Amino acid sequence: MTSRMLGILLLLASALATSARAADPELTKLSFPVRGKPVSALLLKPADARALLVLAHGQVMNMQHPFMEAIAASLAQHHIATLRFNFPYAEAQRQQIDGEPLLVETIAAATKEGEKRRSGLPLLVGGKSAGALMTALALKQKVVPEAAGAVILGFPLHAPDRPSALNAPALDGIEKPILFVEGSNDPLADSKLMAAVVERIGKNASLRVIEGADHSFAPVADSTKSQQQMYEEIGIAVEDFVATLPRAKGG
Repeated sequence: MTSRMLGILLLLASALATSARAADPELTKLSFPVRGKPVSALLLKPADARALLVLAHGQVMNMQHPFMEAIAASLAQHHIATLRFNFPYAEAQRQQIDGEPLLVETIAAATKEGEKRRSGLPLLVGGKSAGALMTALALKQKVVPEAAGAVILGFPLHAPDRPSALNAPALDGIEKPILFVEGSNDPLADSKLMAAVVERIGKNASLRVIEGADHSFAPVADSTKSQQQMYEEIGIAVEDFVATLPRAKGG
């Protein structure tokens, strides 16, 4: 191989590496105030983003929990930017969860931060488990008017292995488009009951079931799917949902 050919190959390799780096989602550390105290947030935005999802963590998580990291990464691969944030108790590294009013207020504040950062993209709100329940309450209480829709991951419909519609009232009166993503083997959301709840909400609600997944969207013992496949299916579900939304107005 001549030195000229070697130089060309090195230039090509460098260009490809630069292109790959440019395609990586951009991660930005943020913070915003809740009742006068800052909470941390992370904005992960792919260059080809088609929507921005403000995403609340579950009760025993924070925004940097492996589940939240994996979901944000999967969504980025499917053109969805995410703004993850800590609830105040997670920010302070407390185990005791905050009360409902403060949790809902934090979601409202995070959504306002998302409105500043969306750059003309449709703005969605969502959450995992307890974060999903609080997101539903924020929608019901109409404190997130900026949101064009919602993504609910693992809605906790009832106590573990005690099927009921205990938390279904939190979904009453929600008028915005809402996607529910649920594991088929979720002990906190009986599949038949969850399907009935979504149907009762009406045409604005849709349900995507991840077969073989539990409440954490981990494969159950007899599942033939990998953990990565579960996350991929969630990414596809959210991408499909975003495609049904009207184009955002304003920047």
